[in-house]
Amino acid sequence: MVSVLVVNDQSLQRLALRMLLAAEPDLTVVGEAVDGEEAVRMTAELRPDIVLIDAHLSRVDSIDTVRRIARPARVFGAPEPAHALARPPRVLVLTPSGQEGYAYAALRAGAGGFLLNDAAPDELTAAVRVVAAGDAVITPELTRALIDAVRRQRTTRPLRGNTGLDTLTGRERDVLVAVASGWSNAEIAERLSIAPTTVKTHVSNLLTKIGARARVQAVTFAYESGLVRPAA
Repeated sequence: MVSVLVVNDQSLQRLALRMLLAAEPDLTVVGEAVDGEEAVRMTAELRPDIVLIDAHLSRVDSIDTVRRIARPARVFGAPEPAHALARPPRVLVLTPSGQEGYAYAALRAGAGGFLLNDAAPDELTAAVRVVAAGDAVITPELTRALIDAVRRQRTTRPLRGNTGLDTLTGRERDVLVAVASGWSNAEIAERLSIAPTTVKTHVSNLLTKIGARARVQAVTFAYESGLVRPAA
């Protein structure tokens, strides 16, 4: 059973989301929050698998809310052993189209997936399951737009400290560059002349090494580390 905390400041939308999720036999809504402060508090108390958050909360900056939920050690700060926070909730953001700048900021804050808020009901429930399983959900149109947004940031100065870039093998770097270029696994396999299953393995390994929770976060890393530079 996948537990979900719904965060939305519109009561009608919260009701619609609760009814949609509750109709699925493997999904359950464990709580509803109306703003960021309540979302952080309820996340700490309920420890849901997924926090489904609206992109634009009226009372609290939703980017800060995403950051505080996705980086629980900073918020819960608890006297609990480290392993108790080893698997923080995953954040799935519902965002309107045309908000690529917001999505980029939320990605940097630790969001694990994005879905347009006009997505079909079955797309939403499927996205919850995928993110709960540890994978990323980014709609194709938003993925391309995010990549463009990352490029426009032009933050190409190398990151300091142990970023994980120096731990990547040559082939993993090739795959990371391809991911940052917006290629699908099938395209990477074809262009690098490797098997699709090998691509998946490389992607999984490089995400672990660079500390990224989702594929699209690797795009940000590739540009910010200086491995990939925006086109002029």
